[in-house]
Amino acid sequence: MRSDTFLSLTLKVVIVHTVTYFLMGLLAFTLLDYAGRFADPAVATFMRQASDPWVASGPLFQVLRGLLFGIAFYPLREIVFARKHGWLVLWLVLVVVGILAPFGAAPSSIEGMIYTILPISFHVMGLPEVVIQAFLLAFLSHYWINHPEKKWLDWVLGVAFISVLLLSTVGVLAGLGFIPQTP
Repeated sequence: MRSDTFLSLTLKVVIVHTVTYFLMGLLAFTLLDYAGRFADPAVATFMRQASDPWVASGPLFQVLRGLLFGIAFYPLREIVFARKHGWLVLWLVLVVVGILAPFGAAPSSIEGMIYTILPISFHVMGLPEVVIQAFLLAFLSHYWINHPEKKWLDWVLGVAFISVLLLSTVGVLAGLGFIPQTP
């Protein structure tokens, strides 16, 4: 039996979003040299530098963003979570509305490519990270909500969520100088 209460659905979406955001961000940051790319003069006036404490705080703010996703997903639960391939519908909506065609000129969006002075390579570089993260959010949320009997998933994602929040907090404290950094 699926767990369709607002609190349960939203909590799972918050956890999945925060964990997948952190994992994809960490992979992209490492593999795509975000520190170097954000320091590029064409991008540096638009993006905070990797050493900025606000960057380290990013995963903490994903709890709020996950809450907003949960609020948006809940009324769609019969379309998305009650169907076998509902995750695919959710992923499509996230990619189209959230990535390619949001209302603002965000990086990797059509509006961003038109209205910002960021190089096209910057827009394209970010697409794999956000498209894969949207896939993971849609698929894992769908799976977890439809399999509440899988208690191991509660534990794995719960521990990962707490770990992300702790790591982000340590990053913020280090960025603010409260934790000494090794050279």
